[in-house]
Amino acid sequence: MKIFLDTADLNEIRKWQAYSILDGVTTNPSIMLKYGGYDMEVRAKEICQLVHPCPVSVEVTSNDHAEMLAQGRLFATWADNVVVKIPVINEYGEPSLDVVRTLVDESIKVNMTACLSFGQVVLGAKAGATYISIFGGRVSDEGHDASEVIRNSVEWLTHWDYPSEIIVGSIRTAMDVQEAVLAGAHIVTTPPKLLEKFIDHHYSRETVRGFNEDAQKALAKMAEAKMAETELVTAKRSELR
Repeated sequence: MKIFLDTADLNEIRKWQAYSILDGVTTNPSIMLKYGGYDMEVRAKEICQLVHPCPVSVEVTSNDHAEMLAQGRLFATWADNVVVKIPVINEYGEPSLDVVRTLVDESIKVNMTACLSFGQVVLGAKAGATYISIFGGRVSDEGHDASEVIRNSVEWLTHWDYPSEIIVGSIRTAMDVQEAVLAGAHIVTTPPKLLEKFIDHHYSRETVRGFNEDAQKALAKMAEAKMAETELVTAKRSELR
């Protein structure tokens, strides 16, 4: 399983990259704006250079399929690890499958995003999407079982030998990360703050604190024993004189 960061914060990316667990980055226009990426091209290039060769998803900003194609082709020129995010449908309900297929046929990697159903995953895989993003949190918001959608999607892709990988996004809690992992997601993309919660535990801290206290006591006793031994050796030498 891979872990992507859903962010455009360069400092957070550097931090998690240093932990050696970062496999990629996903962004969207809202995330770019939140973290000061007012020039999407500049920030996208910065992220791509920082995490290269890991993939970086950059999302189109239009409902028009012709414009999606134009933007996707442009984004792909920014770096060789750019992945173009194309919504499964636009806001009018028009499928973007032809956009996905066209870009893929031009050797441009595509992350088909905003998927909330198994059917969308099936069609995205058939269109050739490199990645298919299931918005787990929003699936749950609709009263459906996100884990089941993820599990069924992964099993179906495996059964029919489709190369598409499932990214689970719309992560709201640390438990969402766990559920996506256990459901078999190929990739989970999460805000950095939830990874911090995923790794932290107050009992881990308490255990380490106890170990450190015991270690200090043990070191003190070792120092005392060494000093006593030194004093004994010195005393014996004095007697021999």
